[in-house]
Amino acid sequence: MNKATVFIHVQGRPGIVEAELPLTASLDDIRDLLKAQDVDVGEDFAIFVDERDDHEKDGKKPIEGLKHGSRVHVTRCKKIKVTVHYLDKTIHQHFAPGARVRTVKHWAVRDLKINPTDAGEHILQLCNTTVQPPTDTPLSELVHGHDCELCFDLVPEKRVEG
Repeated sequence: MNKATVFIHVQGRPGIVEAELPLTASLDDIRDLLKAQDVDVGEDFAIFVDERDDHEKDGKKPIEGLKHGSRVHVTRCKKIKVTVHYLDKTIHQHFAPGARVRTVKHWAVRDLKINPTDAGEHILQLCNTTVQPPTDTPLSELVHGHDCELCFDLVPEKRVEG
């Protein structure tokens, strides 16, 4: 049986659970694996693979798209409402929990019609903080509790001259 190493992100739990699963693993298999590692995943949690928009629903059916290196997101959020502020403009969009910060930036740059040169000099920063998450961070890692919303400011990237 072919197996794959996957990386499981659980909302509200720091770190990543690395696991080896058969390529035919089901939702129930992931729940059992997490339970064996003392990670309680209630029925209110949804499981997404990589940046897919839809979550797994059938506990017995093999998970679609599971492959070596997949990121599995276990989250209460089925969608995450993202707000981006840039100068005097504000835009909103819903994303899958596995969408990464870079996906949000690409969307914001396109929707705000920012030219590529200016876009390259800006970075997303969580609103009212100085936190600038790495571009490969899944959105599900940034939400807390039952809140399924994120707010970013598109700000100039600080560069050190010298």
